Amino acid sequence: MLKVGLTGGYATGKTLVAHQLERLGCFVIYADALGHAVLEPGGAAFGSTVEAFGPEILSADGSIDRKKLASVVFHSPALLEQLTGFVHPAVFQLESQLLASHEAENPGGIAVLEAAILIETGRYKDFDRIVLTACDPETQIARGMKRDGLSREQVLERIANQMPLDEKKKYAHYVISTDGPKEATVTQVQQLYRRLQSREESDRA
Repeated sequence: MLKVGLTGGYATGKTLVAHQLERLGCFVIYADALGHAVLEPGGAAFGSTVEAFGPEILSADGSIDRKKLASVVFHSPALLEQLTGFVHPAVFQLESQLLASHEAENPGGIAVLEAAILIETGRYKDFDRIVLTACDPETQIARGMKRDGLSREQVLERIANQMPLDEKKKYAHYVISTDGPKEATVTQVQQLYRRLQSREESDRA
């Protein structure tokens, strides 16, 4: 099975590319969804998170209120690191279980993990190919403002907290440019899928 890591900066079109690959027949894992799952009651990171940050982060139904949790850790690098210490190992374990299960069922298939911080966590080393979504900064800012209802300054803060796209490109086997219309991105994904099927190494120069 070919294991593909799909990553990119904030608001660069990762999810669109992931959905297209899924439509074409890839098995796609969404890291964000797993991050939510491990913080649900009964999830692998639930107990340690509540113990560390207190019952104040809980909703009336006993689940973690993600907005309350975010307000606690967002402006404290130490607390954020503590939280990721609970969440990341649990997510990585789930990812590995899902990949192993799919490989057993479909050893000749293509599995894709869509994750924003695939490179930053070092997880990229576990994949055969890395695909990066990228667009110009102004497009990225405009998309983030529209999608999440944020100010320009808030979007810039989020972008500043991530590894620069130019740095991420050094790790990528393939780069999907999402500057143009959706149709242009879809065409690139179709071309990428054919290359992944043929197990081509890279589009690096």
